[in-house]
Amino acid sequence: MKAKNASTHTLIANQLNVYKRERTNNWQCAYKIDSKWERQSCNTRDLKEAKERAHEILLEAKVRKKNHLAPIRRYFKSVAEAAIKRMQFELDNGKGLKQYADYIKIINKYLIPILGRYHVDSIDYKKIELLEERRAKLMNKVPTRSTLLNHNAALNRVFEEAIYRGYMTESQRIKVKAVGEESKRRPEFSVDELRALKRNFNAWVENARSDSRELRMLLRDYVTVLLDTGARAGKEILNLRWVDVELTYQPEIKKRTTPIVEEGGEEDWEELNTHPTLHLHIAEAKTKSRIANATRDSIAAFKSIAERNYGKTLKELIESRNTDYIFTYKEIVTKRQANSNRKPKLKRPTSFSKLFDTYLKEHSLLIDPITNQKRVLYSLRHSYATMQILYDNVNPNVLARQMGTSLQMIDKFYSHVDSIKAAKQLRGEKVRALLNADVAINKEYKYKGNKK
Repeated sequence: MKAKNASTHTLIANQLNVYKRERTNNWQCAYKIDSKWERQSCNTRDLKEAKERAHEILLEAKVRKKNHLAPIRRYFKSVAEAAIKRMQFELDNGKGLKQYADYIKIINKYLIPILGRYHVDSIDYKKIELLEERRAKLMNKVPTRSTLLNHNAALNRVFEEAIYRGYMTESQRIKVKAVGEESKRRPEFSVDELRALKRNFNAWVENARSDSRELRMLLRDYVTVLLDTGARAGKEILNLRWVDVELTYQPEIKKRTTPIVEEGGEEDWEELNTHPTLHLHIAEAKTKSRIANATRDSIAAFKSIAERNYGKTLKELIESRNTDYIFTYKEIVTKRQANSNRKPKLKRPTSFSKLFDTYLKEHSLLIDPITNQKRVLYSLRHSYATMQILYDNVNPNVLARQMGTSLQMIDKFYSHVDSIKAAKQLRGEKVRALLNADVAINKEYKYKGNKK
């Protein structure tokens, strides 16, 4: 413990003091419990009252310890801030889980505003009910089960910090469960709708005002990549840099047969084709980093961005190990600014959600006619998965790795696709042909009329 200052009053030698800190008028008390000094405000400016309160604080701590409770009490807010500080430190040093960033947002936005003024060891089921009620109002909806799992994990991080610091015991930790609704799969687009979505983009870009054309072109390229890779909308793609992209060429040998007219026969020969493939090193993934493969559509989108923003080829940008973000657009430069030799800067979009809503609405694609649900950028991910399973028969394990998800999630959200595939296989043309065949019925089964 630091040396006593002039305002320190010893109440019990080496056990209890009251003192004043700089820039505060209230008295503080310092008391020793479990061989450690703890500090707490007496919440009064009167010295006599402060001494009485200090004795009460020490006595309360001893009683709590005797009853196997945490002897030191702290408000939820201060413990939560300590938990945030610890998680942020681990993130900054590359040791923290990616989910920590989400937990920090949850703690700041929901847990501290709702539970911050209560002692952390007093959080009981009534306060959890209060949390659920006020959280639903803040969200303006009932959170899904997956959202509650994240909130519960964030709350447990605060509890763990409290237990580590001795502000609550394990027996005082309340057990929270996620009982919200199961997450629902967002509506995807049909094949016809996807054709319309892709083909209408160019005309939509051409009809734009000059100050929004660049952003519309970037949205077109962004949608193309999302639909071509199945990546999550948001930081997975928007945080990609040119240095994160690798371009390779995959050789493929195709056997072909050509008729020989003069001889009336055929000639077999082999053709070597190369298929360009983009490998996207996605570091800002939901769980862990991965490599997502992209095809010609994404290559065309990246080429378009490279030419617009740099006047270079895709290959040149990749080989130069450029560290700029890929999804950027040129700002508008006025004539006056251009005359002063100002060059347009590359800007990053904050979000494409509203612009994508506008595009879908203008082309009658915003609302799914079957579920009556609004489509969002995330619907492109579901459309990708559905198309890959239904038409390209992609193995679920391969698809899970490409999309950065688990096999269980693929099975959960896309099992309906298997039913569609099964419907095609269960059309039963041969069975119906056999059953409806115009053949003579065995005499044994012929109708013999009513017996009298």
